[in-house]
Amino acid sequence: MATKTPLLDQCPTPERLRALRPEQLRQVADELRSETIDAVSVTGGHLGAGLGVVELTVALHYVFDTPADRIIWDVGHQAYPHKILTGRRDRIRTLRQGGGLSGFTRRSESAYDPFGAAHSSTSISAGLGMAVARDLAGGNNHVIAVIGDGSISAGMAYEAMNNAGALGSRLVVILNDNDMSIAPPVGAVSGYLAKLVSSSQYRNLRDIGRQVAEHLPRPLQNAARRVEEYARGMVMGGTLFEELGFYYVGPIDGHDLDQLVPILENIRDEPNGRPVLIHAVTQKGKGYAPAEASADKLHAVGRFDVVTGAQAKAKANAPTYTRVFADALMKEAKADDKVVAITAAMPSGTGLDLFGQAFPTRTFDVGIAEQHAVTFAAGMATEGYKPFVAIYSTFLQRGYDQLVHDVSIQNLPVRFAMDRAGLVGADGATHAGAFDLAYLCCLPNMVVMAAADEAELVHMVATSVAYDAGPIALRYPRGEGVGVEMPEKGEVLPIGKGRIVREGNTVAILSLGTRLGEACKAAEDLAARGLSTTVADARFAKPIDRELVRRLAVGHEVLVTIEEGSVGGFGAQVMQFLAEEGLFDSGLKFRPMVLPDRYQEHDNPAKQYDEAGLNANGIVDTVLKALGSQAAARTPNA
Repeated sequence: MATKTPLLDQCPTPERLRALRPEQLRQVADELRSETIDAVSVTGGHLGAGLGVVELTVALHYVFDTPADRIIWDVGHQAYPHKILTGRRDRIRTLRQGGGLSGFTRRSESAYDPFGAAHSSTSISAGLGMAVARDLAGGNNHVIAVIGDGSISAGMAYEAMNNAGALGSRLVVILNDNDMSIAPPVGAVSGYLAKLVSSSQYRNLRDIGRQVAEHLPRPLQNAARRVEEYARGMVMGGTLFEELGFYYVGPIDGHDLDQLVPILENIRDEPNGRPVLIHAVTQKGKGYAPAEASADKLHAVGRFDVVTGAQAKAKANAPTYTRVFADALMKEAKADDKVVAITAAMPSGTGLDLFGQAFPTRTFDVGIAEQHAVTFAAGMATEGYKPFVAIYSTFLQRGYDQLVHDVSIQNLPVRFAMDRAGLVGADGATHAGAFDLAYLCCLPNMVVMAAADEAELVHMVATSVAYDAGPIALRYPRGEGVGVEMPEKGEVLPIGKGRIVREGNTVAILSLGTRLGEACKAAEDLAARGLSTTVADARFAKPIDRELVRRLAVGHEVLVTIEEGSVGGFGAQVMQFLAEEGLFDSGLKFRPMVLPDRYQEHDNPAKQYDEAGLNANGIVDTVLKALGSQAAARTPNA
């Protein structure tokens, strides 16, 4: 049974929260933390990050006039408490469910979400854009970007801060430091100093000092400025942010409302402030013992028992693709000391935490820096190493220029392992790996593979290790495999060669990736209708198996390709070949099946596939529509 929340019940919106007395905020925060835990125990989702910003969430909505004042949560996975406080509490137990609340911030969901997010390090850039737009329009509202210490490590965040410092627009950045320990310990003295330097009295005194210094000779002006800034830096840290043009406040205890509220009020009430960075030290998973004790602070969880923290897990039918990739790569690395692995702050998500335990000196986590990861790998490849860049398909998009300029043009043998390729269920459109086939297949020199099952993934890892002629990419989905027998050792596949799974003579289905099982089901259904069907596994999206495609086109009336990717990928490669070879001239009916040309909402994966039509029924319908009246004439029961 959920804990009683009498004060939180009185605060369905921030406006009601602001009617409370400051001494009541501690109870609100405690109740908000309990409500967050209870809600996520029902839905699953991101837990630790939200628990770490409960007090900060309460303080921000108490001090600032939201939604007129804009709060931007970087990534957005820490925004569940924010959603509860901003009119969405009655739907919080629909998080990440079909038709329910998004697991991230979303503009279409609420006026309190001024910017949608799910990838990291965008908040300062977006906030600066809003602040400058406000200035141009003559507005006076506040813009606050909340960014974690992991996200602020990305280059985009520093690009934005550099620009913000140069422009000088009033912008508040809150650095939520919950992991990297980049600050000295937080205590009463640092909290007192933060209150002091955020006050108008201190800043007025500082401005007077500047005015006096302006009448001094220039060398003394510069010396005075440096003495003041570095003195503050020695006591409080933040010299780097000061050099970027931000006024630094902190570190402060991000769970102490008696510090947070007055500091935020001081910043709010400054009439002509320049960019400010408030450094708040928090604890991920704060206030929930199982999260505090967990190595990852229960960052992402399934449904769980609130008392024990134990997560409900479905019975595993097969190993996950992520685990299969990690195990296969470790086997290859044992035999080849040139194999190295690179990830961008996702070691556990990509399986490289396991690789790192086995090969700590050959594993590199570069932080949230996908651009750097790709070019770093390119540099290693020039020296004869075999780098595997393991990045989710959706995050590899962030390193695309490097992929083109630093890898593909130079034809360097960098191996790309793209986890979460295709639909991803509850994480929705922001995390779906929908575009990698399109954005990779258009690149010269690129080899692109897609595993139909977990055994094929093992073979593709071995193929990647053996391939030194240029860049190569392998894609595989989220979740468990299909339960096939696993090989002891990976087999090196011939580049650009597919395989026939089932022979027929009327309909041909050419599948790329894990839709192969649905293609085989469709073939059974079509056979029952009197339509003899061939099923082939393409294995390679590029280069395509020209011999196989020609055989399927010439020997069948209908050719259907199916892939779990957007338009412009594998099907486009096949269609280009068919057109160039004149294989449409004989009346071939070609139908490419891809993901719909829209962003699909978060939902159960099976429902997403049904909606996309990428299932056996969808394939059968596609074939029957292509054949039209011919199909009806051949169907035994027609």
